[in-house]
Amino acid sequence: MHIRVLFFGMLKDLAGRGSDSLELPDHSTLRDLLAHYQRQIPRLECLAASLAMSINQEYAPPDSQLKSGDEVALLPPVSGGAPDSVTPRRSSAAIVHHAIDAHALLEKIKQPEDGAAVVFEGVVRNHTRGRRTLYLDYEAYPEMALKQMELLAQQARSKFPIRDVALAHRLGRLQIGETSVAIAVASAHRTAAFEACRWLIDALKRTVPIWKKEYFEDGAVWADGQPFPPDLTLGESSHSGKPASK
Repeated sequence: MHIRVLFFGMLKDLAGRGSDSLELPDHSTLRDLLAHYQRQIPRLECLAASLAMSINQEYAPPDSQLKSGDEVALLPPVSGGAPDSVTPRRSSAAIVHHAIDAHALLEKIKQPEDGAAVVFEGVVRNHTRGRRTLYLDYEAYPEMALKQMELLAQQARSKFPIRDVALAHRLGRLQIGETSVAIAVASAHRTAAFEACRWLIDALKRTVPIWKKEYFEDGAVWADGQPFPPDLTLGESSHSGKPASK
C-alpha cells in the first residue's frame, strides 16, 4: 500500500527532505513505518521515544493500522499532545505569513455585552538561555495545526464561561519584537477571560504542530519542546507497552 510521509522540524533536516512516498505491506502500523525510517536514518533510533505521529492530520498511537493513501506525519517534540475530539463550531483560528494585528483580532469578536476582553501576544525576544537571538523561523503542519487550534477554541468555550475566542499564529521569518501568536478572549467577566487565555496559550504550546528554529550569531537550533503523552510515542505502545521495533 502507498503512504505519503511528511517530516517536520529537526526530522526534516535529518531526512534531507520534507516528504516521502513509501510502499508498505498491507496491515502495517505506524510503528512499522517508523522502523523503516529508523533503518534509513540511524539517528532516529535515539529520537523515537520522543516522537509523535499523525494519520490524516489526527494524532494517532503507534499501533494504529495504516491504509493505502494515508498521509502520515512524523512530529518532533516541539508540539505535542492530543486534545479531546470535538467539532469546531466555526472558524476561530488563523495561520498567517504576515504581521498579526492583535487589536483587529479582538475587534473581530468583541460585542457590547462583553464586560472583559483579554489579549495575549507571544513576542520574539532577543535572547535564549544567554545567547543573543537574531531572528526566528516558524514552520507548521498547517492543515493539522489549524484544525488543532479550532479544537482548542471550541474546548475553551466549553471549559470556561466565556462568549468567544480567536487565535492567530504566524509562520515564516520573524524579527525581534514581532508577534508570533495572538489570542483574544471576550467574556462577561474578567476572571474567566484571564483563565481561558492562559489555558489557551499553554494548550497551544503543547498540542499544535508548529515548530520554531532559533538563529544566533554562532549558529541555529530547533527549539526544545515538551514531551508527548506516552501513548502517542514509539517509546510506549498503547496496546502492548513494548518498545519500538528495531
